[in-house]
Amino acid sequence: MESFVIKTPCSSANIGPGFDVIGLALSVYLELHVTIDRSKTSSEKKLNCTLSYEGQGEDSGEISLDPTSNLLTRVALYVLRCNGQRCFPVETHVHIKNPIPLGRGLGSSGAAVVAGVMLGKEIGKLDLDIDRLFDFCLMIERHPDNVGAALYGGFVGTYLKPLSPEDVARAEIPLAEVLPSPQGGVDTGEKPPEPPYGIGHHIKFPWAKEIKAIAIIPNFQVATAKAREVLPKSYPRADVVSYTTNFKLFPQALVYPQVRGPIQVLLVALTPACLQTFNMQRIGLLPVALGQSPPDPDLIYLAMQDKLHQQYRQALIPGLSEITESMSPSTQKGLLGVCLSGAGPTILALATDHFDEIAANIISKFTKQGIDCEWKLLEPAEGTTVVRK
Repeated sequence: MESFVIKTPCSSANIGPGFDVIGLALSVYLELHVTIDRSKTSSEKKLNCTLSYEGQGEDSGEISLDPTSNLLTRVALYVLRCNGQRCFPVETHVHIKNPIPLGRGLGSSGAAVVAGVMLGKEIGKLDLDIDRLFDFCLMIERHPDNVGAALYGGFVGTYLKPLSPEDVARAEIPLAEVLPSPQGGVDTGEKPPEPPYGIGHHIKFPWAKEIKAIAIIPNFQVATAKAREVLPKSYPRADVVSYTTNFKLFPQALVYPQVRGPIQVLLVALTPACLQTFNMQRIGLLPVALGQSPPDPDLIYLAMQDKLHQQYRQALIPGLSEITESMSPSTQKGLLGVCLSGAGPTILALATDHFDEIAANIISKFTKQGIDCEWKLLEPAEGTTVVRK
């Protein structure tokens, strides 16, 4: 009997100004407890696989235990079929333990995709390194910030590489959160299209040990697709473009000359009288600000402001505008900054202390809207791991 456990963290995307770019892995873990009876030579189970589930949404009817339709097993099957294996090993049992809230902006689908890709690698005994696993993830989940954080762990910046003309010409590219055919229902015998190499890339940013994440989780869901529908097709010029005539907004370019790599290039590029977007100005500060010890509350609060998505999603999340407009380090001890987690409705507050007080303050604003909440105190998490028993 072979057995192992896959652990994948939840994630918070769109941190501050980092819309579709920056993600943070957090310490709530999706677990797959997998057993395979290698002594068996045949099985009556569909795709040779049995699923069981406990956790969030257990009694909601949202979780399918059919391996041909469950997201985790469909993803694993995609990886297997790209590598010449048509189904799971005989007598595979996958028990899913999921404490990640569904549809709340904490990367539940991203964690499922990452765990599913890792499941395919492990049960197929495939020689795939972590960057190649990232390619598979991005064929299914086109948001690199969530899957990048869940796969690699920590505080990460991500981007998608422009595809080659040959890859662009492929009919199945890009895939927007759907699996390529076959999707696990009917075995056509065809090999699915393998991902191009190097679809996405990431960089890990430092994170100050004093900073914790408070996740305030309202008791309702916001679908990512619906949250994207409310975003404008074009943005007001005043929100997107601004001019600066001095370095006051960008002290890190001068104070931290030891910083190397993309961050330094970005910071040094913020020269007098340059043209920058509102979010670009702040995203250049944020990775350095959150890695600085001790944290600078005013700098982090400034760096976490956003004009690309939060203000447009206020109609979907009652109380959001009051929270983001009223809470700052000057009004709340211990607070560094507050933002929408992913597409919401979860609110992420970064803080160094007074965690209970900060959570109670945010929850009270939801309570005025008739919305119940729970909250969790979380820390940055390591990426996806596999432990064999």
